[in-house]
Amino acid sequence: MNRIKDLRQDKDLKQVELAEKIKVTQKNISDYETEKSEPTQETWIKLADFFKVPLDYLMGRTQNQSTQNFLKDLTDEEIQEIITFKNYLKYKRTKKGE
Repeated sequence: MNRIKDLRQDKDLKQVELAEKIKVTQKNISDYETEKSEPTQETWIKLADFFKVPLDYLMGRTQNQSTQNFLKDLTDEEIQEIITFKNYLKYKRTKKGE
């Protein structure tokens, strides 16, 4: 099973479309999906960010795709709002400790 291919197909993307989005070639995507080559560390991160899944899930090291389930239907703007709120909570916690 190849998670890159599965996730790409789940988004109804062609290899060339995914390649454009993460700035690699269509041949790179084909090679990753057929396991002829492995993505670089930078590319693994781009793929995980694009698909909104943990690296361990994308690399087949875990079945846990909870990040994908949580963020799956959110826009980038909504995700940023969650990050902003998380940072606010951290700030609030440090202020209580003073």
